[in-house]
Amino acid sequence: MGTKTEQVPVTTRKGTVAIPEKLREFDAKEYFGVLATDDAGIPYTSLISYALTPDLKTAIFATPKGTTKYRNILHSPQVALLIDNRSKGKHRLLKTEAITIMGAAKHVRKGKTWEKLAEIFLKKHPDLEAFLNSPTTALVAVQIVRCIHVGHFQTLSVWDRK
Repeated sequence: MGTKTEQVPVTTRKGTVAIPEKLREFDAKEYFGVLATDDAGIPYTSLISYALTPDLKTAIFATPKGTTKYRNILHSPQVALLIDNRSKGKHRLLKTEAITIMGAAKHVRKGKTWEKLAEIFLKKHPDLEAFLNSPTTALVAVQIVRCIHVGHFQTLSVWDRK
């Protein structure tokens, strides 16, 4: 007896996913994302550890100041951050979900805002405390302007922050 396999859609459909709830779910379960920056007109991607603020206005990550991604952010702050649940298994193609977060990134200088964001980041990533507190590390905040959720292979939902 064979098992029934769900067909992969060949066309894109409009979705109705509640993206804020999905962001909270992903933030609780997923620890890494792929950051895309602009490297002199060429897309450049980096694996990062991230956290989201409770109000879902900001994505936070830390990076060494000597990296290409940091240099790219200083020259062109528009970034995209992909978070997904693909690690749950190859046989779950139609259950795999991804959210692309788009916004402007900026280095957060030490002070009250840095302390607040660092606390949120370290609550999720306590093992990165020494890294975050290093003088060679930058804490970066991405002000979220749009999120696109893709699920069921080709079903897209969009959330614009106002």
